[in-house]
Amino acid sequence: MALSRVFRKHALQNPVLRCEDGDQALAYLQGYGKASGWPQTLPAFVLLDLNMPGTDGRAVLEIMKRDPKLQSIPVVVFSTSTSAGDIADCYQMGANSYLAKPIEYAALEEKVRHAIQYWLETSELPKAL
Repeated sequence: MALSRVFRKHALQNPVLRCEDGDQALAYLQGYGKASGWPQTLPAFVLLDLNMPGTDGRAVLEIMKRDPKLQSIPVVVFSTSTSAGDIADCYQMGANSYLAKPIEYAALEEKVRHAIQYWLETSELPKAL
């Protein structure tokens, strides 16, 4: 919910799709969500929570990076975990960045704003498929 507020506050020009769990994220990414009215293009980047309900973020990351259609999409892991093992595992599986969620809202907003700025304004991303 806090992330949704940050996205609204910064009036992103890019559409933001929020998935409730890993299964819904995979359904969208793999194309099964086309009938649900979701956008027909793949995202510019994925902000992925490791501890989502259903299929967790680790499994989503692993599936994305093994799928030729999805593997070029940058994945930014956003987690409460600062465990060295979790961070190393995510990079080993192909994460492009790992951000620890701050506790305070102002710090969260700042971190997300920087991530959005980097991935949508500074970086050159693959063209939408």
